[in-house]
Amino acid sequence: MEITRDTVIGEIVDNCPEAMPVFQEIGMHCLGCAMASGETVEQACAAHGVDPDEFLVYLKQYLETVL
Repeated sequence: MEITRDTVIGEIVDNCPEAMPVFQEIGMHCLGCAMASGETVEQACAAHGVDPDEFLVYLKQYLETVL
């Protein structure tokens, strides 16, 4: 799965549940709620004060180690 700034969080969690800890690290603990599942990576990062490009690099590196 290609993950970009525009990828919806719910789609990532559905396809790669292994990614959940990375989202939780930035304070996104409610991954199942309607707001979180409908947000894009960019929106989630903005809401949590995280640089989306740095987050994507970290997320992709993390997924390479667990998948």
